[in-house]
Amino acid sequence: MEQLKGTGVALVTPFKADESIDWNALEKLINYVIDGGVNYVVSLGTTGETPTLSADEKLDLIKFTFEKVSKRVPVVIGIGDYNTRDVVKRLEKCPLDEAAAVLSVAPYYSKPTQEGIFQHYKTIAAASPKPIILYNVPGRTGRNMTAETTLRLAHEVENIVAMKEASGDMMQCMQIIRDKPKDFLVISGDDALALGQLACGMDGVISVAANYFATDFSSMVHAALVNDYPAARILNNKMLEGFDLMFSENNPAGIKAFLHHAGIVGNNFRLPVLPVTDGLYSKIEKYLKSYNG
Repeated sequence: MEQLKGTGVALVTPFKADESIDWNALEKLINYVIDGGVNYVVSLGTTGETPTLSADEKLDLIKFTFEKVSKRVPVVIGIGDYNTRDVVKRLEKCPLDEAAAVLSVAPYYSKPTQEGIFQHYKTIAAASPKPIILYNVPGRTGRNMTAETTLRLAHEVENIVAMKEASGDMMQCMQIIRDKPKDFLVISGDDALALGQLACGMDGVISVAANYFATDFSSMVHAALVNDYPAARILNNKMLEGFDLMFSENNPAGIKAFLHHAGIVGNNFRLPVLPVTDGLYSKIEKYLKSYNG
């Protein structure tokens, strides 16, 4: 799992004005982040607006991503749901031969017990042809996966190899890092907290911000992983206001505004997501003029 250390980027799904997938923009984004130095890409993460995509579109996105990445970096595929049986079926049907791993978000909406979360992951790990990365993001799922549940899965289920932790709870993060198996990766899912979490011992980041800040974010993570924290702090401080603006209204509306300003993707969405407000977009433009200057 060394290939999943460093910076992963959760790719957005670019849309045209008619809400169809903009394949040219996606290819442009893939090349942009790889040229910027990210270590791997994540397709069909929640940042990719996956709840609005059809089953056929998801399959097309997987195939397109493999084709355009062309083995330059590893690819992780997002497959998660609150319906365990449906996740198992998708794991069986999706073309995963070229995938490094599967990122699977904790069950959302149904708010299962910790035992329910454990049994969900144990079931899909047994069905998956690829290693599973747990994904804890209680701000979106409505239920925190506790450190105890994460560690139980890490120690007891062989095909579970990593955790994307986005609870924002630093005590929980540190407990997982302290008590995890030696070869189990802990990956940050919070761009704004990533530097502190790397200092605590995390192995990398699956980032939203790296869609735009590909070079600086990747350099920051690399510097932290080799204990060059003075260099990492300089880069983190440069991006810090950007993190705040990016997530102040909605993800992926914020990151798409950044990418639209850069001319990489259109500022287009499928409902219920809308573009950021004009006021926020103006703040983003002002920040990026300073950032790029």
